[in-house]
Amino acid sequence: MKVLIVGSGAREHALARSLHLDPHVEELHAVPGNPGIGQLATLHSQDPNDGDAIATLAVNVRADLVIVGPEAPLVAGVADAVREVGIPCFGPSAEAAMLEGSKAFAKEIMAAAHVPTAEPRVCRTSAELAAALGDFGAPYVVKDDGLAAGKGVVVTEDLTAATAHGAAILDAGGVIVVEDFLDGPEVSLFCLCDGSTVVPLQPAQDFKRAYNGDEGLNTGGMGAYSPLPWAPPGLVDDVVRTVAQPTVDEMARRGTPFQGVLYCGLAMTSAGMRVVEFNARFGDPETQSVLARLATPLGGVLLAAAEGRLAELPPLEWRDEAAVTVVLAAHGYPEQVRSGDPITGAEAADDVDGAHVLHAGTSWDDNGALVASGGRVLSVVGTGATLADARATAYGALDRIGLPGSHHRTDIALAASVGEAAGA
Repeated sequence: MKVLIVGSGAREHALARSLHLDPHVEELHAVPGNPGIGQLATLHSQDPNDGDAIATLAVNVRADLVIVGPEAPLVAGVADAVREVGIPCFGPSAEAAMLEGSKAFAKEIMAAAHVPTAEPRVCRTSAELAAALGDFGAPYVVKDDGLAAGKGVVVTEDLTAATAHGAAILDAGGVIVVEDFLDGPEVSLFCLCDGSTVVPLQPAQDFKRAYNGDEGLNTGGMGAYSPLPWAPPGLVDDVVRTVAQPTVDEMARRGTPFQGVLYCGLAMTSAGMRVVEFNARFGDPETQSVLARLATPLGGVLLAAAEGRLAELPPLEWRDEAAVTVVLAAHGYPEQVRSGDPITGAEAADDVDGAHVLHAGTSWDDNGALVASGGRVLSVVGTGATLADARATAYGALDRIGLPGSHHRTDIALAASVGEAAGA
């Protein structure tokens, strides 16, 4: 099988690594990729959001499967363009990707499918925003309706901060979704979908805030772990039954079948499980931990989803070990990010038994040295018999990496490793 991956982050590097380990995958291509992916795949320079260019590339490399990683190409219709040239694509159509592209649309689908979620209020004016904030009260949850790279949400007790975030969205021509606050720890569950059948992966928990103790601004994610020893029994089956399958059924009923990953972001509240958000692709950094535990070869599973054959597959097999991912972020992230700082020790970290390093915001400078070129620079994944072992492996490998001015959280999976359910 020849596979083309669209994207350039650690999520795509994790996909490339799993596909590289799949004996049925003989050739890997990526656009645009990154230096880490380039060690496993042939890199191409096309615009990842240009559907016609990606479709042409897929034809030229004779791809048997195209996997679209990030949300922006999905919302731009890249998957549609690939399917139009007759190549299977793992990723939803532009219409189906609106489950992530518009939070208001996702709430509409959830309401129609009777999916439990927070009560929303869609606001298009400052007066509507003020009224919604007054009605819901603190803690205030203010979301950008559109794509915001994981940083469009503010959860705060500060009315002034909530109002300012909403005003910034309106000033940029956007739409706001204000929601009731959901208490309790969060869970990420990826569900593979082929338009009708839903196959869940193992749950994970990510850490969105920049600093230890869930302090600082929201980020695209500073770390993740799997499994969740504190999760209630039957959680995955409950999510498929009450969330994923009804959503996929509703999308099919509307004539926009969902093929790809339905990312269910969940809050385990005192009143029961509630959906925080949907994404239309694998999440980052949870993917790095979940795929590290998947024993079933990935290529055939994703091809089956793209071709509508998930019901034919045997149950997925999982390694009996834990995985912890820690993100190394550049100086200034998530605000004013500094680029160009040299990265050392990545190969030494990769040599640690039970660890591997996945690239995200990296590039080669003019002298051929590896440098930081984005906010979240590397994901360091550690595996082990327990979460404590996996943590030790991940942080031990991370200690071998040098990046001036960098920072990372030191509490990823710490609470879970001692049997507690931390917030995310």
